[in-house]
Amino acid sequence: GSILTLQNGSEFDGIIFGELMDGKWMAGSDNWKRTEKNQVKYPINDPEAGSLAQIAIVYQKNLISIFRDGKPYASYSAKNIDMLNKENNFVVFGKRHMGGGGGISGMIEDARIYDRALTLDQIKELVPNKSSEIKPYAWWSFEEDATEQTGRFPHHELRIGAVVKNGKLMLHRGAVLIAAKSTETVRRGSQVPLLDEPYIPETPKMPVDVPDNWPIYHLFHPDVDLGAPYDPNSAIHYKGKYHLHYIYRNRAGISYAHVSSTDMVRWKWHPTVLVPQINRHGMFSGTAFLTKEGKPAHAYCGWGSNRNWIQHALDDDLDEWSAPEVMIPSDETGKLMVNEPYFDPDVWIMDGLYYGLNGRSSHQSPLIMKSDDLKNWEHIGELLHPDFDEEKLGVKKEEDISCPNFFKLGDKWVLTCISHRLGCRYFIGDFKDEQYLPEYHAVIGGNSRRYFAPESLQTPDGRRVNWSWFINGNGKDHRGTQSLPTKMSLDSNDRMRFRPIQELETLRYAKKEKTFIQIKKNSSKLIDGMKGDHCEIELVIANTGNRSFGIDVLCNDEGRDGLRIKVHREKNLLQVGDQNGDFTLKTGEPLSLRIFVDACLVEVFANEKQLVMADKKRPAGSKIKDRIALFSGESDLLIDRLSFWKMKSAYQ
Repeated sequence: GSILTLQNGSEFDGIIFGELMDGKWMAGSDNWKRTEKNQVKYPINDPEAGSLAQIAIVYQKNLISIFRDGKPYASYSAKNIDMLNKENNFVVFGKRHMGGGGGISGMIEDARIYDRALTLDQIKELVPNKSSEIKPYAWWSFEEDATEQTGRFPHHELRIGAVVKNGKLMLHRGAVLIAAKSTETVRRGSQVPLLDEPYIPETPKMPVDVPDNWPIYHLFHPDVDLGAPYDPNSAIHYKGKYHLHYIYRNRAGISYAHVSSTDMVRWKWHPTVLVPQINRHGMFSGTAFLTKEGKPAHAYCGWGSNRNWIQHALDDDLDEWSAPEVMIPSDETGKLMVNEPYFDPDVWIMDGLYYGLNGRSSHQSPLIMKSDDLKNWEHIGELLHPDFDEEKLGVKKEEDISCPNFFKLGDKWVLTCISHRLGCRYFIGDFKDEQYLPEYHAVIGGNSRRYFAPESLQTPDGRRVNWSWFINGNGKDHRGTQSLPTKMSLDSNDRMRFRPIQELETLRYAKKEKTFIQIKKNSSKLIDGMKGDHCEIELVIANTGNRSFGIDVLCNDEGRDGLRIKVHREKNLLQVGDQNGDFTLKTGEPLSLRIFVDACLVEVFANEKQLVMADKKRPAGSKIKDRIALFSGESDLLIDRLSFWKMKSAYQ
């Protein structure tokens, strides 16, 4: 991290600690253009807690000299550039530079920039908080606040917990102070929008007149917002209620909406309190858990902070939360690993210890660590075991692991996550030597990456229930639509099974059923007496033969222009509209399709082995197409049972 960086655009020069070699100061620069990379000869001077050190870097023609406590530290030749006479230059404390990473923990008593190269004697004469004979180009004394004393940089912003206290700038891992000549520059990259008035928690609510193309039993964001993403996060059961959060953007920035339910079907919105205005960073991917004391907490990625954080619920309704505490492990020497690009955490308890994941990037395995108290974390290593078998699993070890959720099912450990390239996916395997060794891998919800960002919880009766965000699942409104709550379990062969939770059956009414429906090959049959755009359909076939077939929903009165659901035998796919998922049905193998139609949304479960979600967009107020038609391929087809239920609204 940096204790003082002068930046203009992407160019910068700064006083940086420990970037290339632990325990060593250096002259940092953009792409190390003016940095000496071989620092073996640099003294190791680890700052002691509470000690005051003076670090100065002098740029003189083609020479850079570093001084520590008035003594030469390093000197080398470099092609220096003019950073002082730039119209839009600005200053950064904490991060190496804006747009980059790093961080530093410590206190800064006094910081100055001069527009000339000071001599060693002049450097020695400098006294914190006292003016010098040579007027500084810029000066921060931190006596009262973070104001720059000369007026050159009149605007500043303290971010991510940076504070001025007792005459010092207090920085922790990830905290930043930016000083600039304009408000626009000082706001650069901020995840905390400026508001005209203090933020008052808003509570999303359904409008009085709900458009007729909106879902009525899928969870979705019903109110005005500023856009995606809508990842489900921090799901937990506590004191008789299920709680789920999901990301959305409101005027406070990237925030967490909060809903609760007694059955995971009928939801109530809570005030939105997890916002950048309070936590000082955006709210991104996270997961909830019960502490060893049985209290709710969650770990999440603080968007814009390059850090993961932990908060504890302070009330039974999860409407009040503690201040965030950073989640960074120490290495084997006890040093904090501050230079990793942290994101997307997960936390669970095993053998009386907390284990945590810290995502790093879209091409590196997450780190795994452990703690006894959620405060002091010990680095273990990479999450994925060295014996990870890429050929067996059909996926590279370096494939993106974002939005991780790690839990035990039966005797196996499951990791659900996304790859931004592959979509929603999961591993099944074992926890070995405090690392994860998968033995099976598959994609969930289709192959188009629209079924996204899984998040799950454990119910009191031991079920594992998952939600995923269906991207753009409600037309141009782009409201955040979640998949149906889905029970995940393992069969006798340790393969995943997906089943809509039984609580959804409480929404059923007006059941109709037909049996032994015969369809000649290469033909279709419109089903009379079964109409609806908010319904559940179950199709059961005892002998499926070896040819493709399927069902069309949301059809017109002629049985056309619907959304097609097809079991494609030649391609081994379950096709749902323009989405598809891998699905193999053997010759003559029985089939059960459970189909959920909710206005524009269609979610299909096939033999509990695969689920695919799609949509058929329809403008509000346009004619509703609500008919059902069955179709066959190159052979006759016998449908043993076709069951139909209309579905009540979960919002009334």
